[in-house]
Amino acid sequence: MARVAYYRPDTFPEDFQSELVVTRHYVPRDYPFAFTNGIQASYLEVDIETGLIKLLKHWCVEDCGTVINPQLVDEQIRGGIVQGLGAALFEHCIYDTEGQLQNGTMADYLVPMAAELPDIDCAHVVSMTGSSELGAKGAGEAGTAGAPAAVMNALNDALTPFNARVTAVPVTPQKVLEALGIL
Repeated sequence: MARVAYYRPDTFPEDFQSELVVTRHYVPRDYPFAFTNGIQASYLEVDIETGLIKLLKHWCVEDCGTVINPQLVDEQIRGGIVQGLGAALFEHCIYDTEGQLQNGTMADYLVPMAAELPDIDCAHVVSMTGSSELGAKGAGEAGTAGAPAAVMNALNDALTPFNARVTAVPVTPQKVLEALGIL
């Protein structure tokens, strides 16, 4: 049947659309989605003369339920973490007084590149959810949400001896220098 449908559809009547499709929908009944959770930590150094931050290491322990494909899940988590690191340190829309976006191209809008990224270690804790058939939960979202908080905590810990604190992202060198009272 499949061979005829895909390789010889000319043998069917003209008004017949030959296609084999199976659709199955799964809708959790107790929650509209399965909650993932985890914990992250970041290790960094701050140049107090320039305000530059260098990410040295990042850790994540994620509970995404049943891990079906470990390598794929780890890379999905790392991708979410990189997105979160970008939000914490690089990505910022800049507008002029007329409301015109000033950094609307990839040449002007900063995103983290490989040279700015630390090694990211991922580990897993598995607590299966009853909301999905395999006990799996989401995987990449927690990386995006947790990374900025981990960076801000590490940064403010590093600035503690100077009685300085940064409370807004993205953390630019200018914000670090302002917190240190240099600017």
